[in-house]
Amino acid sequence: MRITHDAVAGTLESGDVLVRVAPDETLGVSVSTSVEAQYGDVVRKVVATTLAEFGVESGSVIVEDKGALDCTLRARVQAAVARGTDEQIDWPALIGRLP
Repeated sequence: MRITHDAVAGTLESGDVLVRVAPDETLGVSVSTSVEAQYGDVVRKVVATTLAEFGVESGSVIVEDKGALDCTLRARVQAAVARGTDEQIDWPALIGRLP
């Protein structure tokens, strides 16, 4: 899957996360989190796993986390990717593969 246009999901409120996606030739992911010391690795893993589940191969992904739960982080990445692509997403098949 390719990101074909700019899209955003989430907010910068405490307990939420802002995810921005934009077209790019390669896949680039930037993550900043207010809970870096405790959960930085977990946040990066959730983002990477969610992008892999969608099959995202190219695009710029910027994540600004303010302490969101894993489920919120996953939902925001999914929403931003879905808004940023013109490809049809098979939601039932995707949900069946989720942990």
